[in-house]
Amino acid sequence: MYEFIKTNQMDIMLALCTVCFTMALMLVITRFLPARRKWILIGMELVAAFLLFFDRMAYIYAGVPGTVAYVMVRLSNFMVFFLTAGIVFNFNLYIIDLLNENKKISFIPKRLIFTGVASVIEMMLVVISQFTGMYYSFDANNIYHRGPGFLICYLIPVIGPLIQFTVCMKYRKRFSIYINIALSLYIFVPIIMGIIQIFAYGISIVNMAMVMVSVSLYIFTYLDINDEVVRTHKIEMENLKQERKSSRRLFEQTAGAFIKAVEKKDELTQDHSSRTAELARRLAKAAGKSEEECDEIYYAALLHDIGLISMPDSLLTKEDDLTPEEMDMIKHKPILSAEILSSITEYPYLSVAARYCYERYDGSGYPDGLKGEAIPEVSRIISIADAYVSMNSKRSYRDALPLPLIREEFVTCGGTQFDPNYTDILVQLIDNDVNEKVLTEEVELETELQCGKYRDAVSAGILIDNEVTRITFMCVNSASTEGEFSQPSIILFDSFDRHVYSNAKAIEAFKYTEYGELWFDGHSVTTNARNIRVKTTDSEDVSAEQKNGDLSDQFYSITTRRFEDHLKLVLESKWRIVEAIVALPDKTKSAYVGITGENCYITGINVEQTGEMTGAEDIPRIEEELDYTDRIASDVPNIQIDRTRSAATEGIALTDHIRINFHSMSLPSANLVWHCPYIVLFYSDDKKVYGEGYREYAMIKLNGESDPTKEFAENKFVIKKTEKFQNWGAWKKTGHRGMECEVRIKRRGNTITTLTENLGIYIENITTLKDGNSKVYVALTGDQVALTDIRIR
Repeated sequence: MYEFIKTNQMDIMLALCTVCFTMALMLVITRFLPARRKWILIGMELVAAFLLFFDRMAYIYAGVPGTVAYVMVRLSNFMVFFLTAGIVFNFNLYIIDLLNENKKISFIPKRLIFTGVASVIEMMLVVISQFTGMYYSFDANNIYHRGPGFLICYLIPVIGPLIQFTVCMKYRKRFSIYINIALSLYIFVPIIMGIIQIFAYGISIVNMAMVMVSVSLYIFTYLDINDEVVRTHKIEMENLKQERKSSRRLFEQTAGAFIKAVEKKDELTQDHSSRTAELARRLAKAAGKSEEECDEIYYAALLHDIGLISMPDSLLTKEDDLTPEEMDMIKHKPILSAEILSSITEYPYLSVAARYCYERYDGSGYPDGLKGEAIPEVSRIISIADAYVSMNSKRSYRDALPLPLIREEFVTCGGTQFDPNYTDILVQLIDNDVNEKVLTEEVELETELQCGKYRDAVSAGILIDNEVTRITFMCVNSASTEGEFSQPSIILFDSFDRHVYSNAKAIEAFKYTEYGELWFDGHSVTTNARNIRVKTTDSEDVSAEQKNGDLSDQFYSITTRRFEDHLKLVLESKWRIVEAIVALPDKTKSAYVGITGENCYITGINVEQTGEMTGAEDIPRIEEELDYTDRIASDVPNIQIDRTRSAATEGIALTDHIRINFHSMSLPSANLVWHCPYIVLFYSDDKKVYGEGYREYAMIKLNGESDPTKEFAENKFVIKKTEKFQNWGAWKKTGHRGMECEVRIKRRGNTITTLTENLGIYIENITTLKDGNSKVYVALTGDQVALTDIRIR
C-alpha cells in the first residue's frame, strides 16, 4: 500500500483536489444549509483542496532548478504549513456553529476559544519560520529539509483536534448520529495519519487524509440534511393530518349538531343518522375499503336524511297509512337532501349518496328507479345500514324488531331490495356480534315492579335452561282497599326479545308464545303448553285462613330447570311450596319466566345461576316426546334437529363423487328461512360433528347461506335464484309440508365441489382444503328440521 501511494500520489492528490473543489461548488448552490454553516463548509473544502494542491506543487518542483521552481517550492511549503493550521481553525468555526444552531448552548466553550487562538498563533509561527528556518529549510538544489522545530508545527494539528473532541463528546447528544460520525472521522483520521507521517517521510498522507475527511464531512452533512428534511416532512405531514382530522372533526360535529336538530322533530328518530353512519362505516370496513373511503361513507350516511328538515312533523309521526300525496312527499325527500348537500362542493359524493340511497337493487326504488350496479356503491351501503337501524329502532307504532326477524329480512331481500354482497356482509356482522351486544343491546332485568291491575307490569324474561336457576324477590301488599286480592305470579312464555305481549301485531312480530301462568297459591292457567301439572305443599304451621288469604308481605323464591321439552319450577313462599311440571310444545322453543302480580310492590329481584345441571331423571315426563322422524330409514339413521345444529348424522366418508338424497320437513315451530337442512364438510377422529380433532371445512345452508370460516379451508360460495323460485313464503310452506333434497359432492385432490338446488335456490360451493387432509366427511344437520330417508349413492 505504501509503495502504491508513493508511486501514484501525484495522481491521487490531483483527483482529491478535484473532488474537494467540486464539493465546494456544490455547497455554493445548495439551499438547505444555514448561510453561516454553508460558508464555513465551503471554506473547509477550499482549504483542504488548496492544501493538497500546494502539497502536490511542492513535490513536483522539489529539486527542480530555475526561478519558477525556486518560488513554487517555497510558496507551496509555506501554504501547506499555513493551511494545516487553517484546517484546525475552520473546524473550530464549524463546531461553534453546530453548537449555536437552535441555541444548543448560549456561550462558546473556553476550550474552543483556546483552540481557535492557538491555531492563529500557529499560522503566525509559520510566517516567522520563513525567516528563521525553524520548521524547514532548502538546500542549494532546491530540496526541502525538516528544521529543528519541525515537530512544533504538529502540536496544533494533533492537540487541537483532541481538545475539540472533548467538546464534541460533551455535547454529542445534541448532534445527530451522522454529525457525530463526521466529527470523529475529521478529528482522528488526520491525527493517526500525522503520527504515521512522522515515520513515513516522502509521502503526504496527512494532507490526503485531510481532504478525504473533508469530503466525508460533506457527505455526512448531506445525510444529516436528508434526515432533517425527512423529519421535517414527517412533522409537516403529521401536522397536516392533525389539521385534516380537526377539520373533519369540526365538519362531523357541525353535521351531527345539524342532524340532531332535524331529528328532534321526532324523538323516536333521534340518533338514527349517527347509528346509520357507524354501521355504514362497519360495512365498508368489512368490505375492505380504505380508511378514507370508510370516512366518506360515514359522512354520507350521517347526512343522507338531511331532507327531513322540509318534512312536516305530522308526517314523520303518522301511524296510519300514508295518502298518495304524503307518499309523494316522502319520495321527494332524497331529492331535497341531494339539493341541500350539493352546496358542499368539496364533497360532491354527499349529494350523490343522498339522492340514491332509497333506490332498490331490483329497480323498484325511488326517485330515479336505478337498478343493480347503476346505483352508486355508497348509496347501496347506506340503504342497508339505514334499513337495519330503522328495523332495530322503536317507532310510535311498534317496538324495535327482534334480531332474528331483521336477519331474515336481509337474507330474503338480498338481490331484490338490497345489494346481495353487502347484505351478506351485514348478515355476517349480525352473526358475529350476536353475543357481543354490538348491533343489539342485551335486555336488562328490572329489580322492582309496581303491579296494580294484573299483568300491567311484567319483568323481562328470565331464561329457563338446563342449568338450575334461583330467582328471589320481596313482595309487599299495595292494594288500595282492604281485602282486595294481592299476590305475585309468573308467566311462562317465549318471544324473540324476552318480553310479554298482548297486542296482536306484537305477538306476530316477536313470535310470542305463552305457555301458561302460575301463582304462589298453587293456581295455574295452561295456554300453549301441552300440559302443566301442579303439586302444592303447605307449611305445617299455616292456618286455614292463611292458606286462602293474602300471600304478599314476604320473601319469595322460584327455582327453574329444563330438560329437553319439559320444565320444572318450584315456587316457594312462607306459607306454601308449589311444584309445577310443564310440557312445552316441542324441544325447539325457548322458555322464559316473567315476574308479575296484582296489587303488590315487588322489590329486590335477583337471579342466581347455581351451576347444577339437569338430567332426564330430575324432571318426570308428563307428555310423550314429539318425534317427527317416523318415516322410512335408509342408509343413514333419521335425525330430528330441534335447535341450530343440535344433532347431526354421523360423518359419511367423502370419495371422488357422492350423491345424498333425503327427505326434509321443517318442524311445526320453524318460522325463519334458515330453519332448513345444512351440509357440513369436516374431519374428526370419530367421524362425528364436533368430535375429537374436529376441523370444519364448510357449512352450507340450503336457503343459500354459508359459514365464512377460513381456518382450515377457503370457500367460494355461489347462490342463484332460478325461475323455479317463487318467494320465501312458498319456501317456508313447502318446507313444512316436506320436500325431497339432493346434494352432489365431487372431490379432486384438495378441491371439493358441492352442488344442490332446492325450490329454485341453486348453490355451488368450491372448498379448497388448507391442510391437505386425505379424510373428509360430510354430515347433514340443520335447524328445526327433521331429515329422513337418507340415501347415499
